[in-house]
Amino acid sequence: MNQEEWAIDVRGLTKAYGTEEVLKGLDLRVGQGTVYGILGPNGAGKTTLIGILSTLLAPDSGSVRVFGLDVVREADAVRRRIGLTGQFAAVDEEMSGLDNLVLFGRLAGYSAKAAKARAEELLDAFGLLDAGGRAAGKYSGGMRRRLDIAAAMLVAPDLLFLDEPTTGLDPRSRSEVWDIVRALVDHGTTVLLTTQYLEEADQLADRVAVIGRGSVIAEGTPSELKASIGSGSIQIRLANPQQRGEAEQLLRRVLRTDARLHSNPAELSAQVSDPRLAALALTELYEAGISTHQYSLGEPSLDEVFLTLTGRGAQDELLKEETL
Repeated sequence: MNQEEWAIDVRGLTKAYGTEEVLKGLDLRVGQGTVYGILGPNGAGKTTLIGILSTLLAPDSGSVRVFGLDVVREADAVRRRIGLTGQFAAVDEEMSGLDNLVLFGRLAGYSAKAAKARAEELLDAFGLLDAGGRAAGKYSGGMRRRLDIAAAMLVAPDLLFLDEPTTGLDPRSRSEVWDIVRALVDHGTTVLLTTQYLEEADQLADRVAVIGRGSVIAEGTPSELKASIGSGSIQIRLANPQQRGEAEQLLRRVLRTDARLHSNPAELSAQVSDPRLAALALTELYEAGISTHQYSLGEPSLDEVFLTLTGRGAQDELLKEETL
C-alpha cells in the first residue's frame, strides 16, 4: 500500500522521558476500515503511542503518519480526521447527556442549532435519547461510556482511538460497547483499540500487535498469534479451590510444563502439545481425589499468548493496576 492507503503508518518511532526509553524503534501499520488491537503490559508504551498518534505528544524520532499525514507537520489536518476516547469517561456528570454533547459540538465548531441536532442524532444512535435530559452522573457505567464514545463521534472520525474503553464495566455494558464498535467499523471508521481484556481483542480485533519493551514483539490475527506459541491448552475449573496448589503440582509433573493460575481461585490452565497427556492429567486428577467442575481442551487463549510473549498475563496486569 501507499502511505495514504494506511490508516496508521509508523516507522522507527522512538520516545523517551528523560533517560527512560518508552518506545524504541516501533513499527506499526494499520489498514483502513479495521479494528486493530494493541496489547501490552503496564509500561509497554501503549498510552504514549496513542498520545503521539493523536498529536498530543511529539515523537523523538521516526515517521508517524495518519492517512498519509505527518502527525507533527500536519497535526491540524490529522486532528480533523480522528476521535479519541480515553480510559475514563470525559463527560461532565452534572450536565445532562444532551448538554454534554451540545457543548462538545460547539467546541467542534457547530452552530448552536447544528450542535443540538447532531447531539440528538447521536443520543438516538447510541440508545440514549430517553436519558438525554438526565444528568450524566446518574447514568450507569455503560451509559456513560456510550456517551463518551458519542462525544468522540460528533465529527464522525475516520480513525477512532479507544484506550481501554471497557475498563470497569460489567459484562452487559461491555457487550453494548462492543456492538457500538462493530457498528462504527461497518460505517467505515477505523478503530485502534488498546485493551487488557483479551476476550475484547479476540471479539473485536482484525489484527493484534503485542508491545513489549518499547517495540512490537508479535503481530497478526488473533488466530495467528494463538498458533504462534505452537501448542494447545487445557483449562480446568476445580470443585474445591483449596486444591489448586495440589492440582498445579500434578499438572506440572504430568504435562512437564508450568501451569498458569487464573484470577478465579478455582481455575488454572497449562499448555499441552499432546492430547494424550491432557487425558492422562485428568485421569490423575480424578485418582488424586481432585474433582473438576469443568475442563476444556483447545487452542491457547490470547491471555496465554500474552503470558508467553511478555512473561505475565494480561488479566494479572489489570488486577495489579486496579489495586494501585
